[in-house]
Amino acid sequence: MPTPIKPLVTYDKFAALDIRTGTIVAAEPFSEVKKPAYKMTIDFGPLGHLKSSAQITLHYKPEELVGKKIVAVVNFPPKQIANTMSECLVLGVLDAQGGVKLLCPDGETENGSVIA
Repeated sequence: MPTPIKPLVTYDKFAALDIRTGTIVAAEPFSEVKKPAYKMTIDFGPLGHLKSSAQITLHYKPEELVGKKIVAVVNFPPKQIANTMSECLVLGVLDAQGGVKLLCPDGETENGSVIA
């Protein structure tokens, strides 16, 4: 059964999101949260390193994540998750098993590249 479409948004609201590419430079289990997740540090080039957490344990191991290029929203306000501040939102796709597969750029990109 398909997921219902969310309410319409204006292009201006979408354009306000700052979505960039980055490379995961560190990943470790996040044992302080209720649902299995990883804590990650991501290199966004000129933006520096930002921290995030993601419930992506079904399809990834921490050591497989290091060096992986990802796509994330970098202009949300920081959010406290357990004992860690999440500074960006890593984007992924929900699959049929209820897991998340990361959105990754196709081909080589510079860290901090803007998603258009």
